[in-house]
Amino acid sequence: VQLQASGGGLVQAGGSLRLSCIASGIIFSIHDMAWYRQAPGKQREFVALITSGGLINYVDFVKGRFTISRDNAKNTVYLEMNSLKPEDTAVYSCNAQRRGRSYWGQGTLVTVSS
Repeated sequence: VQLQASGGGLVQAGGSLRLSCIASGIIFSIHDMAWYRQAPGKQREFVALITSGGLINYVDFVKGRFTISRDNAKNTVYLEMNSLKPEDTAVYSCNAQRRGRSYWGQGTLVTVSS
């Protein structure tokens, strides 16, 4: 199983980025997909989830700014991030879950300058 995240980079506060995560080795459409992030010196935290059925959940501090979506034909989950803040600086990783099995990919670094 591989989850390949991309799209990170350096952006100014107030800017936008779109992260992508391409999955292989799993039946993508039946997996719940999530984004997590880990800031320097902090624990990894949940950001957003989109289930196989399309239900969506966000952590409070990104509601209204981030949008998660998926394209099952492309085995890809996206995270559109707008109005970025310096505190959004972190390594963002995607996660695939189904029936207690969880897969992680390498992260992509997002740095937001003030």
